[in-house]
Amino acid sequence: MIVTRKDIVTTVAFLLFLTGFTSLTLSLVGIRWSFLAWIDDISTLLGFLVKIGMILLSIILLVVINSANSDEEE
Repeated sequence: MIVTRKDIVTTVAFLLFLTGFTSLTLSLVGIRWSFLAWIDDISTLLGFLVKIGMILLSIILLVVINSANSDEEE
């Protein structure tokens, strides 16, 4: 099995989305991921924006890698 660049980027995007989404969801009930707690300590707004940014970046990565791959197949 050959691991391609698309597979790696898709995995990273999925993990980024999962981390951002669960962190945002958990923060609604007052729970924080320990490795992202320092962002919330700086500013609550910054923490919120970083989490939204993680989600949006993962979606953009998935769209770009899939659209670039579909151009190569044609």
